[in-house]
Amino acid sequence: MSVANLERRAADRWKAVLPPLGVAAGTAAVFAFVGAVDPNEPGHYPTCPFLWLTEQAFGTGLFCPGCGTLRTIHALAHLDPMAALGLNPLAVAVVPFLLFWWGRWLVRSWKGSPRRTTLAHPGYIWAFLAVVIVYWVVRNLPFGAFLAP
Repeated sequence: MSVANLERRAADRWKAVLPPLGVAAGTAAVFAFVGAVDPNEPGHYPTCPFLWLTEQAFGTGLFCPGCGTLRTIHALAHLDPMAALGLNPLAVAVVPFLLFWWGRWLVRSWKGSPRRTTLAHPGYIWAFLAVVIVYWVVRNLPFGAFLAP
């Protein structure tokens, strides 16, 4: 193999990993911003639309599955996983899976493997959706109050 071919393959590899590295940079920027701008301080971020709507329409203030995620990110940015678990345990539980999928994407891009058109088997996606719905319902019931942010 010639030097030109090796250089071209190296350049192609670096081009292939730009999208996963871009996602990592964007995620790092979000963590840095939310870590610096405390969501526990009122007025820094808008209210959850679902929480606001249920307060206005029904006076209940129900939590969506994402309620507490900004504060969870803030706690994780400050290396406080126990506080993060208390705010949104589902968001914390999803982080290892997201890291796994991102790492798999990065490695496949580096190796030049063909792009996948699906994130995961549809059964896993439907199972995750079911978990999110159950979590959504349970965190708004009296016995699931420990899941509320």
